[in-house]
Amino acid sequence: MTEIFDIYDDNMRHIGTKEREAVHRDGDWHRTFHCWVIYRDDEGEDWVIFQKRHADKAIMPSMLDISAAGHYEAGENAHDGGLRELQEELGLSVAYDDLIPIGRRVSAGIYGQYTDRQIEDVFFYICNKPLEEYNYQREELEGLVAINVDDGIRLFTQQVDSIKQPAVGLKADEIVIKREDFIPTLDDYPLKILLLARQCLNGERLLRV
Repeated sequence: MTEIFDIYDDNMRHIGTKEREAVHRDGDWHRTFHCWVIYRDDEGEDWVIFQKRHADKAIMPSMLDISAAGHYEAGENAHDGGLRELQEELGLSVAYDDLIPIGRRVSAGIYGQYTDRQIEDVFFYICNKPLEEYNYQREELEGLVAINVDDGIRLFTQQVDSIKQPAVGLKADEIVIKREDFIPTLDDYPLKILLLARQCLNGERLLRV
């Protein structure tokens, strides 16, 4: 089925709709949903769940990415399109009021013949469900990795070169992770999320990515 997206001009004014393939061909601004699943375990350790993209993905295959993310179809927003993505990618049935908004992010990149310009609604969702119980979308994801916040911060601030973290769906239940395993960003997005996750799990809610 052909996906249709809302598209926007450089001032973020809605200017119409277009098929997904044409949006990425022409580099139109479009809206997406990002949800980072976070939790604090019984020992007081904080965690952020990352997905490992499928090896067959056209863009950034097999790299570590947002817990759940996707494009809104035309007319959708986080209330419907976002909750749909959480259900499809992670098997999570979530009420919108349980999502914690942490702002809007703008990103742009060129990947081969794709030009991707996104306006991203970013959320946290607190869920301490065991990693092995996630019914994740195996056609889109190779598996899931839980990143300990303290370990992740040490990795991204270059205090260490690698960390060993729990995983599901991959070759082992623990994998060694390096900075180059994450999708590269200009704004240190994963590090920001790790820092904000700690604040969120400490009870702060006025957070901005």
